[in-house]
Amino acid sequence: MSLANSYSVYDPFARIYNEYYANREETMQLLEMLQLPHLTQEAHILDLGCGTGQVAQLLLKKGYKVTGLDESDGMLHYARKNAPGANFILGDIRYFELPSTFDGVISTGSSLNHILSLEELKGVFHNVYTAMLENGLFLFDLYLEEYFQSENDSMIAGDVKDEYVWGARASYHVEEKISQTKVTIFELLKENWQRLDITMLMKSYSREEVQSALENVGFTEVSIYNAERLFEKSGTAGEVYFVCRKPLS
Repeated sequence: MSLANSYSVYDPFARIYNEYYANREETMQLLEMLQLPHLTQEAHILDLGCGTGQVAQLLLKKGYKVTGLDESDGMLHYARKNAPGANFILGDIRYFELPSTFDGVISTGSSLNHILSLEELKGVFHNVYTAMLENGLFLFDLYLEEYFQSENDSMIAGDVKDEYVWGARASYHVEEKISQTKVTIFELLKENWQRLDITMLMKSYSREEVQSALENVGFTEVSIYNAERLFEKSGTAGEVYFVCRKPLS
């Protein structure tokens, strides 16, 4: 198995993602619990791996200034429609360079699990640190190994619509700590059904690896929260949230 993500594979999935994952109210509950109370009402927030822009849309409604970054042009096509008041940038979150202008940075929807090596993840953290103002907060979610093990060799999502049908099956490779999700889409185009198969890879990291990487970059006050406890619901084992701060110099 090649351990490389071609982020262009997300382009044909953008329409489905925009419809199927449109409800991000739980994400906003998380931000309102752990990050937003510590930011001013005029804060500028960077949304890494912003996808189709639903979180950006909700943040704009609350009065925040939002910049979104994503490498999928297809995702950003919908993001610009969903959140026209935000600034969206097409770019790779592993290599982006932005000036220190952001009061807060977020990355939700397990975006950082799509970074397939610890060194590249450290690079993302360094880029975030550079882009943040002092005393800014960085919040992101991650799936740990127990999450991927619970979904191993199972259908994890799918739906049937008049104009398309799709399904996704996940498998977890323990030695490589890589989850492979194979998505099959049948789409009705000009009265003919067309099939598209795409593969998405995700990497599992340990709490200790991620905390050490954050601290090595310079972040402080690293806190880790379990989604199962935060939202008091089952089925979220192995889903965690990290919150950390760029300290004052």
